[in-house]
Amino acid sequence: MKTEFATLYTPFENNLNCDKPWDVYPRPQLKRESFINLNGKWNLEIIRKGVSSFNGEIIVPFPLESRLSGVSFKKQADDILVYTKTVMLTPTEKSIILNFGAVDQECKVYVNDNFVGENVGGYLPFSFDITEFIKQGENVFRVKVIDRLDTELAYGKQTKKRGGMWYTETSGIWQTVWLEEVPKNYIKSIKVTPNLSGFDITVFGGENEKSLYINGKKHCFTGNSARIEIENPINWTPENPYLYDFILISGSDEIKSYTALRTVDVKGDKILLNNKPYFFHGLLDQGYFSDGIYTPATPEALESDILKMKECGFNMLRKHIKVEHEVFYYYCDKLGMAVFQDLVNCGKYSFLIDTALPTVGLKKGITHKATKKRREHFVKNSHDTLSLLYNHPSIVYYTLFNEGWGQFDAKNLYKIMKEADPTRVWDATSGWFQTGESDVLSEHIYFKPLKLKNDGRPLVLSEFGGYSSKIQDHSFNKTKTYGYKFFNDNEEFKSALLKLYYNEVIPAIKSQGLCATVLTQVSDVEDETNGLLTYDRQILKVDPKKMCEMAKALFEAYNEFIS
Repeated sequence: MKTEFATLYTPFENNLNCDKPWDVYPRPQLKRESFINLNGKWNLEIIRKGVSSFNGEIIVPFPLESRLSGVSFKKQADDILVYTKTVMLTPTEKSIILNFGAVDQECKVYVNDNFVGENVGGYLPFSFDITEFIKQGENVFRVKVIDRLDTELAYGKQTKKRGGMWYTETSGIWQTVWLEEVPKNYIKSIKVTPNLSGFDITVFGGENEKSLYINGKKHCFTGNSARIEIENPINWTPENPYLYDFILISGSDEIKSYTALRTVDVKGDKILLNNKPYFFHGLLDQGYFSDGIYTPATPEALESDILKMKECGFNMLRKHIKVEHEVFYYYCDKLGMAVFQDLVNCGKYSFLIDTALPTVGLKKGITHKATKKRREHFVKNSHDTLSLLYNHPSIVYYTLFNEGWGQFDAKNLYKIMKEADPTRVWDATSGWFQTGESDVLSEHIYFKPLKLKNDGRPLVLSEFGGYSSKIQDHSFNKTKTYGYKFFNDNEEFKSALLKLYYNEVIPAIKSQGLCATVLTQVSDVEDETNGLLTYDRQILKVDPKKMCEMAKALFEAYNEFIS
């Protein structure tokens, strides 16, 4: 039978402005008045073996393969993508910085035919000072991209032959491209480390004398670091996501930012939020959309996912094998959604080693060998991810390796990453191939009843469920369905999901102190129909009221365990 795919439209496409999509400040914790959005129509030429195989318009920041890009092109491994845009500019005494949110997978950047820099890796932002290359009037920006889907680099759940739990690859520019004007000596970044009464701030760049305005008070300091105490502090929780806005001034540079007062620790078999045991009731969040794949039509699509899951009683999302648009983390900070963040995998996946054998019980003693290239990229990419996300209070937990995908040297890397960011919980080996070096005991259980045992560390059910309910006219693959337990009737799906929590999860909380759960998943993704939302975000498959009642029962069970 020939596989048939449906074209699924999301409600957010109604608000898409193709001339200037994603017209929001892309860096919510380092905002300046200066912001020139370069999203929208670019010219794209695809060069294959020296010959142009496509030449036309593409809408940035949507991936080449997505419908919203206007191209939906399936490239070959060695194709060269050449993006070009002409921008009218006037040189000033200030410096001009060209910023990219993310480009997959390797790119070189030119301004007026001058090479300004390159980047390797598809998930993190990068920037170049292009002041010396700017001229009065028309300026031509050119970005040359190669995406071979090199598995030695971070690649997430992309694959050349999509299907099952592996998805369509995403190539080229997939986050905002933008310009900003800054003083010659400008603030390049900040690092904010909070506790329950205030925060420490370190400023990278800028003038020696600085001022910070918060809660109507001015704090002056010399050098790069300061301690800011807050009167009558209000601590951040998912139930009360209180944020403190502040303004930082250094010379003529002024940025707006925010922070929150909260701590995350591990004590015995408990995860503490603000020094109190806390139960994290969450879902797996892949960050895929039927309209733009990695990049939905508008940022509000990310916000909507968070709000709908909160409406169902969840307080946490596990961002799975993807570093998201930074506005996603801002919404989590603002709306009160804790984030368990995965680092993005490198290395080839083996169905036998990484799925089949663990499913039948072989979950120890296996690792992969890493080339020098992969090792260096993974370590650098991980450190850069921690730097990018460090200031977001919603992020409480990191996953180093998931189900053995590309796993290597997990013991040592756990120590390196824990030292790099000791302010979060570290799950070294989510699912299996555990080494003993991890803040938590992290289990994945599908296909069989939940049988969990506390080993003295926080017990985390970091994936479970995967129940499938395929909604007609709202599913991507018309002929194939992927999930772990199938229900033809959505009412049966809803009933079975609640039964799973009441009959298996709650007893595990009461008997073993299970302190975090991650249900698969927020939404359907391509073949997968095991989401609470359909892939097009048109239908919520569960009853929010009953889900909230169930969530209350989970929290009560955990409070009973810790009392």
